[in-house]
Amino acid sequence: MRNSMRNSMNKITRAYLISSVVLLSIWSAAASAQIRIGVDIAVTGPAAAIGAPTKNAILLWPKVIAGQKVEYIILDDASDPTNAVRNARKLITEEKVDLIVGPNTTPAALAMLDVVAEAETPMVALAASASIVEPQDAKRAWVFKLPQNDSHMTTILTQHMADNGIKTAAFIGFADAYGDSWWREFSHLAELRKIKIVASERYNRNDTSVTGQILKIMSARPDAVLIAGSATPAVLPQKTLVERGYKGRIYQTHGIATADFLKVGGKDVEGTFFPTGPAVVAKQLPDSNPVKKTALDFTRRYEAAYGVDTMTQFAADAWGAYMLIANAVPQALKSGQPGSKQFRTALRSALENTHDLTIPQGVVNMNPKDHVGLDQRSRVMGRIVNNKFTYAYGG
Repeated sequence: MRNSMRNSMNKITRAYLISSVVLLSIWSAAASAQIRIGVDIAVTGPAAAIGAPTKNAILLWPKVIAGQKVEYIILDDASDPTNAVRNARKLITEEKVDLIVGPNTTPAALAMLDVVAEAETPMVALAASASIVEPQDAKRAWVFKLPQNDSHMTTILTQHMADNGIKTAAFIGFADAYGDSWWREFSHLAELRKIKIVASERYNRNDTSVTGQILKIMSARPDAVLIAGSATPAVLPQKTLVERGYKGRIYQTHGIATADFLKVGGKDVEGTFFPTGPAVVAKQLPDSNPVKKTALDFTRRYEAAYGVDTMTQFAADAWGAYMLIANAVPQALKSGQPGSKQFRTALRSALENTHDLTIPQGVVNMNPKDHVGLDQRSRVMGRIVNNKFTYAYGG
């Protein structure tokens, strides 16, 4: 009897010890699980003026989200879509990331769609064109986007033109997906607002001269010219217009809001009107603006690290990406641990169901058909005055 009882107790003890070890192992694995976020941005190349402030903002991202440690792996695509695809594959297959943030340019983002969809890894793009997330399909279901759609920005830009008596306009934009998207939206809305487009030209991001295109535009005598470019390559057409004596109004897109654009453009970009996210002019927003507090909070954080008047559209977008992810992670953790397919799938679902999240550039409300989720609270008109981005109106 005693031996039997002793054997039973030993079995119970061994079972308890084994269970304890198993539970401890599970607990340790959960406790040590680390969220891995891959970042692909244009630190070098033609879009470096965008990538630099993006990286600056990312370096401010907290290293813990919802109690989980986070590791950020940052790669440079040198503004090249081929490099962006290579980086995406590396981040997914070698680094085993749970999510990718970036890239900065539309061509690179479009090139990455197949990669992230095949790997079922969410991507939060930092490029502008609506074509990155529209129309929603099997590939784009895994992709979200921070910058405002070009259509959103074109609405306020063409309204400004109409309100200021612009009857004729010319267009010159990048000869890529960014230029295509802006031409599509601008030509449509200009027609609706009775603004006649008298010339349309294209140029490449790395071109060193656009004299031929500008001479054609000037011969059409437009009241205004819209330059659909981004970062420092957007300066070239404007400098050429000024050098050739153009006296009409010049508009740019929200892709110009970088310190390098102001530095390279100098006096030639003075007076330029452009649509922009509210964070770029946060200090001058009316107190009634619903995102002013959040935009100002980030502006102060960014300027404390990098200096006064260093905030850009792209830094704010990058911080918005962090806020979007931080909002989604707690929900995703209920379905799986970082590093698992379950976690990635749940993260995608949580991002898609973001509601009433105020970020520096607006208020986000996403759904299965809208992976941007921004409304009119996400843009205002700005103007370059005394070589600074200033608030003009809206919001």
